[in-house]
Amino acid sequence: MSRSLILPWDDRLIGYDFGPSHPLNPVRVDLTMRLARALGLLDLPGVSLAAVEPADDDLLALVHEPAYIEAVRRVSAAPQCPELDRGLGSPDNPAFAGMHDAAALVAGATVAAARAVWTGEAEHGINVAGGLHHAMPGAASGFCIYNDPAIAIAWLLAEGAERVAYVDVDVHHGDGVEQAFWDDPRVLTISLHESGRYLFPGTGFPTDCGGPAAEGYAVNVALPPGTADGPWLRAFHAVVPPLVEAFKPDVLVSQHGCDSHVLDPLAHLALTVDAQRTSYQAIHALAHDHAGGRWVATGGGGYELVDVVPRAWSHLIAEAAGAPVPPDTDVPADWLAHVEQRLGVPGPRRMTDGAQPSWQDWLRGYDPADAVDRAIRSTQQAVFPAHGLGGWLDL
Repeated sequence: MSRSLILPWDDRLIGYDFGPSHPLNPVRVDLTMRLARALGLLDLPGVSLAAVEPADDDLLALVHEPAYIEAVRRVSAAPQCPELDRGLGSPDNPAFAGMHDAAALVAGATVAAARAVWTGEAEHGINVAGGLHHAMPGAASGFCIYNDPAIAIAWLLAEGAERVAYVDVDVHHGDGVEQAFWDDPRVLTISLHESGRYLFPGTGFPTDCGGPAAEGYAVNVALPPGTADGPWLRAFHAVVPPLVEAFKPDVLVSQHGCDSHVLDPLAHLALTVDAQRTSYQAIHALAHDHAGGRWVATGGGGYELVDVVPRAWSHLIAEAAGAPVPPDTDVPADWLAHVEQRLGVPGPRRMTDGAQPSWQDWLRGYDPADAVDRAIRSTQQAVFPAHGLGGWLDL
């Protein structure tokens, strides 16, 4: 489907680093880009890397309060002086020297991807270092200093986009992006995540569906712990495609945290890399079917640094490049050697977990005894009528 893909990249992006004991280790981004290169994805026709500049204050202020930006600068220059009321220097968001510049570079990369897509320079754009979806207008949260997906969406709106759809498949609720556009019907935010009853940030329930001017435009699918490939894909297809089709976005923005994987140490869903790959195919198709092919994608969470993140996001890059990597592809030997040398652990041998994901289509009916089906139905009841999709509720 794809004609071109741009990846804004700068080695400095791995400088978004909270320290060696923090779960958001930037080695995952470095390993992703190394694996994508080893697989030949960065050399494909139509795939290009682009230079990155940090987001300036005007860009950051599309979402963040000027006083917060200044607080980040202060803590960045003096990490020993945290501003805990802003979430800066907390255990989740430890202060580090140069934090402002590192976070602004991530935001700049996502805006660069959005700019390339909006101007027609490329059909798709990906920032694998991005997806910092928890940052709030005036505070850091959940490992996130600046909210790069929200900044990119706000930039698109300022440039003339009339409708932007945001699909977030991270295991954690995309609360910061949702909050940024809570009362703005130009933005449809859809988040599929482990229920906030069990997982940070404790939000994202079906009845959280938008402000007075945008009721039904914040969409939350809160899934029970243990949700595996088939039920997760059933939930995705029961909610995301009908809403995106009804909304008719000018651009589709997506966040691809891969912490929904069964091996992830910080959450409790049970997806395989194969199901995650399947979701990338579905989102790619939605961009072409309903957004004129305009697709901006980011990384996100993911804390199984070797076995999961590099494979998942290499599949994302391959899918966006129009050259999907067959699941049974062997992981390149030179990449495995690098992992062994750098980290002292063996890497995964193939690009698959050996699963063949399938799911039962929602049109085959609702099972009230099934916890995932109840979650799906709750979301549909909360938001589908606002989009003229009431007929789905009769199934």
